[in-house]
Amino acid sequence: MTDNTLISPVLIHLFTAVIALFFWRKTVTQRIISVVGSALAMLLSIELFAKVWRGGILTLQAAGWDAPFGISFVADVFSSSMVLLTSFSGFAVSLYSATGIARARMLYGYFPIFHFLLMGLNGAFLTGDIFNLYVWFEVIIIASFVLMTLGGRKAQIEGSVKYMAMNILASTFFLTGIGILYGITGTLNMADLSLKIGVMENRKLVDITAIFFVIGFGIKSAVFPLYFWLPSSYHTPPSAVAAIFGGLLTKVGIYALFRIFTLIFIPDNFLSTLLVILAILTILTGTFGAVIKNNIRRVFSYLIVCHIGFMVGGLGMYSEIALTGALFYLFHDMMVKTNSFLIAGLIRKLRGTMNMEKLGGLYAEYPLLSLLIALVLFSLVGIPPLSGFWPKIYLFEAGFMDRQYLLIGAIIIGSFATLYVIARLWAKVFWKSLPDTQDGSFIVDEFKPTSRFRKALLVAPIAFLAAITLYIGLGAENITQVVQHIAREMKDPSPYIEAVLGTNVSP
Repeated sequence: MTDNTLISPVLIHLFTAVIALFFWRKTVTQRIISVVGSALAMLLSIELFAKVWRGGILTLQAAGWDAPFGISFVADVFSSSMVLLTSFSGFAVSLYSATGIARARMLYGYFPIFHFLLMGLNGAFLTGDIFNLYVWFEVIIIASFVLMTLGGRKAQIEGSVKYMAMNILASTFFLTGIGILYGITGTLNMADLSLKIGVMENRKLVDITAIFFVIGFGIKSAVFPLYFWLPSSYHTPPSAVAAIFGGLLTKVGIYALFRIFTLIFIPDNFLSTLLVILAILTILTGTFGAVIKNNIRRVFSYLIVCHIGFMVGGLGMYSEIALTGALFYLFHDMMVKTNSFLIAGLIRKLRGTMNMEKLGGLYAEYPLLSLLIALVLFSLVGIPPLSGFWPKIYLFEAGFMDRQYLLIGAIIIGSFATLYVIARLWAKVFWKSLPDTQDGSFIVDEFKPTSRFRKALLVAPIAFLAAITLYIGLGAENITQVVQHIAREMKDPSPYIEAVLGTNVSP
């Protein structure tokens, strides 16, 4: 069904960014514009998801050019869910940024670039054209590079060089794969590609082409072995920026993997084996990195890598149960990772450092705040019945059905390592007493002397995302309905193809 309003989550962030540019020096006005724009985007995303859930797949053919010749925008349950979750993270980070970002950084265009980034993310989720997907990825890379370097500290520049270099490499593989696809099919529309790749006789050429996309999206998602840019860069920018990076940027790569490898390149034995091996190595790499780190944000960065492996493993098994578990984990991870980096920023406000060896005593001083943070950390671990627990049940079930015992073992190791890391973090940061400083330094609590309003702007986003995470866990039956619906559409993409091309492809 054609619906021109499906592009509204993209346009609202474009307009918000442009309006904020007119108030370059007026940072208070920019903050208000950003929060209002993010709230409107969230309402439009809720409306879009409700339309898709009730009425089916929505399409928009740009400039009236029919598919597959024009640029298609498509909102199915998967893409509209990603837009919805992005709007939750975007609203929370916008609210946190109002006081969590220094005014000096705001004067360099923080809020306009932030909304250009969200615009790019929503565009990537809603496009139905693979070259247009590349274009949106470039919008995301440019905006994220600016956000990462904002402030110009040495650590930021070092991290951004690694980030940019690896993303340029990823884009090169992605664009090369697109060129090969266009050469062998003559189309860029993803629904049309699904039909034409499906009937190609030269499957070796198809597999070789698919590898370009595995590498390109694998780098963007921080999959082994080209994952090292993430823990080397995500700890350098301000916490608000790290939160949107940790929660959303790697997930757009995962979204692209799921979209391309369930619509165009259906995993055969070769691709399934490759994805499962990469998943196992990614889980173990992230696990070992998280265990040895003492900086909170570096720990969370390696946990991103570890948990990306859970999702890639679900895609590799490519059964409906495995896809259900991987998608459930994706939804959970977007919320909890965004919140984790916001929490890291709040701890820095409370103590002036994120080094766990120099922290302590937070539970005694801030008990209610500590309990709120504990809820997020328990969800990250997957303590039943919180959100991180349910997707692992589906992944274990799929693993036993597919006899992927090595993958099951890796998930178990990753889960226990996450438990160990979070338990250590809780013990050192919240439970133990504040250590005596031996170097003459003293603790700087920037949180206590601030006004109640500013405190609320820091804590409310964490509480907001914690409430969503709590709903994902306690309302798991509703989330399961959504992800099972998406998994069925992935296994049978004919409704997507029919909605875009307007032709009946059912057997």
